[in-house]
Amino acid sequence: MSAAHSAAPRGAVLNLLRRLHFYIGLFVAPFIFVAALSGTLYVLTPQLENLIYSDALTVHPQGNAQPLSAQISAARAYAGEKQHIYAVRPAPGPTDTTRVQFSDVSLGASQSRAVFIDPYSLKVTGDMTVYGTSGVLPLRTTLDLLHSSLLLGDFGRNYSELAASWLWVAALGGVVLWLGTRPKRKLKRARSGLAFSRHWHITLGLTLVLGLVFFSVTGLTWSQWAGNNIDRWRTELNWLTPQVNTSLSGDAAATPTDPHADHHSMPGMPDMEMSDMDMSKMSMSSMAKPVAQPVKPMPNNQPDGDWDRVLNAARQDGLSASKLELRQPKSADKAWAVTEIDRSWPTRVDAVSVNPSDFTIVDHVYFAKFPLVAKLTRWGVDAHMGVLFGLPNQLLLAFFGLGLCSMIVLGYRMWWSRRPKQIEASPAQTLTEAWLAIPHYSKGTCLILALALGYALPVMGVSLLAFVLVDILRWRKQQRVPMTEAEILASQQSPLGIIRARFTVKRKEMRYFLRGVCILALIVGTVMSNAIIGGVIDQYGIPFSHWSLTMYITQGLMIALYSSVFTALMSIPLWYFFLGESDPQGK
Repeated sequence: MSAAHSAAPRGAVLNLLRRLHFYIGLFVAPFIFVAALSGTLYVLTPQLENLIYSDALTVHPQGNAQPLSAQISAARAYAGEKQHIYAVRPAPGPTDTTRVQFSDVSLGASQSRAVFIDPYSLKVTGDMTVYGTSGVLPLRTTLDLLHSSLLLGDFGRNYSELAASWLWVAALGGVVLWLGTRPKRKLKRARSGLAFSRHWHITLGLTLVLGLVFFSVTGLTWSQWAGNNIDRWRTELNWLTPQVNTSLSGDAAATPTDPHADHHSMPGMPDMEMSDMDMSKMSMSSMAKPVAQPVKPMPNNQPDGDWDRVLNAARQDGLSASKLELRQPKSADKAWAVTEIDRSWPTRVDAVSVNPSDFTIVDHVYFAKFPLVAKLTRWGVDAHMGVLFGLPNQLLLAFFGLGLCSMIVLGYRMWWSRRPKQIEASPAQTLTEAWLAIPHYSKGTCLILALALGYALPVMGVSLLAFVLVDILRWRKQQRVPMTEAEILASQQSPLGIIRARFTVKRKEMRYFLRGVCILALIVGTVMSNAIIGGVIDQYGIPFSHWSLTMYITQGLMIALYSSVFTALMSIPLWYFFLGESDPQGK
């Protein structure tokens, strides 16, 4: 009897969850694997980045440091007097350089040109592009964008949102399946085969489950579609973080900058710096001191000497962290903003605004007075990025990332080991069959839950709809044409033997599969070509006709690499649909 007619209500629900867990592992796991591996590389490279760019980041102390105004003047002389200063980060220690960041319209979103100045000799030690409020350098910027969007811009961000949307479902669903199917007695540990893979897949899953849920939730806050919903809910629930008020007219309104500047910024991820978050509704403006609005228009850059006076005013008001960032007024009715940017433990992200006329304090916010939700948000983001507890945080994230990659590999090994059928391990072949077996009240609950999650997490909703459509087509196909040729494959053990047997038994399906792969490769190649070529043209402003031979070769190799990888990943559903096992009760 099929599972649709024999399973008890509890077993039917478990079958449905098992099949959904299987689909997540089959179709979404490759994207989760890429996100986990790239995220692990990101959190393990701060020390490597400091080593690679040590000439720009470090100096040898030579007496007393020059005033900040002199350092800014040296940077402006190097970059050009007309270049607009975006932010200044004074040297946090005696062996560090000062970073003067300039706006550059030729750079991408959340990127700026950083000129590094020796505080003692005023020499320029480096000139490179930095990214986000974390100010990561080119190496980590590449890893950041790889993790968040596969270097494909906004289009690529859908991949990381897909991974984050399903990760928590896979983790919690796996725990439920283990609780519902674990043996009553302790079995002898297997040393090889399916049982070995299953044992370690479950062990890693139970060990990492809390961390996986944490990474999934915090990753969604950086996502493109679900992230917008989360921001809206935070606003409606008044869970926003206090932002320093820079308005000289007493208004607390502020305009958030690019919400994805800080990540990795997974991706991709939003800029979570206080001055850039959507926090304006809770600004502590009780101490604001409105002044008359200046009549003269705001100059392109403030005088160099004003930076020293603003820094001194902020220090006198209590900003004692070594890591500070200064931003000049954006318009004539705005104040200076000075923010602590030390996100390690204890977190120091206090901020003040300074009147440009008399250098008095307009407003200040203190992290100690943040609402609890705002503190949890700050700590969650910093822990996700590996900066909250320094090296231990990095090593812990690496353990979770590599553990998740290992789980995915073991999951695929289990899938391969189960061929061609194992009725005991997989009583339901399709999601549709499992759905038909559950009680009506469970169907209603599942529909409501699916609609709610699809609304809150749009990428999950679209992918779930794709799962269901593919599953229904396969279920209907098996209902019409029962296939018994799968029995032949039971004796085939090698991968090559499996493929040859498939080609022998399912010649028609193999032709359909190969045609589908060719069409898929054309579509993927076209999309990747447009994304990569267009991205290079937009970022560097070099027309395609002016490219050098080296650019043609390197970008062509990138297109070929990305197209091959994504064609292979997206061919898995085609293989499953055309050449998957047809036994009514096998996976």
